[in-house]
Amino acid sequence: MSSLTAISLLNGWECYDWRNGYTILQHVHRKEWSDILNVLGLFRLMHSDIVAKGKGNKSAIAASIDTKFYGLGWVEHKFETSIVVDQVKSDSPTHAVDCFHGKIALELEWNNKDPFFDRDLNNFRLLFDLRICEVGVVVTRATSLQAWLNANHKTFGKQPGTYSVSTTHMDKLKPKIVGGGAGGCPVMIFAMTPALYVDDRPTPAPASSAP
Repeated sequence: MSSLTAISLLNGWECYDWRNGYTILQHVHRKEWSDILNVLGLFRLMHSDIVAKGKGNKSAIAASIDTKFYGLGWVEHKFETSIVVDQVKSDSPTHAVDCFHGKIALELEWNNKDPFFDRDLNNFRLLFDLRICEVGVVVTRATSLQAWLNANHKTFGKQPGTYSVSTTHMDKLKPKIVGGGAGGCPVMIFAMTPALYVDDRPTPAPASSAP
């Protein structure tokens, strides 16, 4: 039986492999694997992005990662799928994948409600069964980062509970994957830890002394 296995790949990230997603990415989809390592390896969790207001339905953090992938040729893509039974066609729509390239689907969940994980995994399952996706990748928060953000919410001007227990973090995702949420689709998870945080607030100028 497949297990969710922790592997060490990138400093500041907790990485998990399900159904050999790591091996498939590394050896079959080398371009996409290189892109993932480059984008996430250079990512830093900037104070300015945590406090910034997102645009539309994307946080500044999600947008900062997505933009890097789009610059490498990945695209946001919604697949129009259907099922035909005895010549009767029924639409089976999927939601748009945040980043897609070469049969690799990547979803970024920074601070959504945890049912978004169910949506993402179900999408991976459907696209895998249709032979469109070979590995699903989820980028999210480590639970250690969840706790750290809550402990420091005042630093970021957030209300208590902004990062509630029911939002997207690793401890919410693991049981959904092990429980079969992605079906047979291999999954690779990258979870941000507090080690990625960079305080980029301007340093206050020293007070000048009167002559």
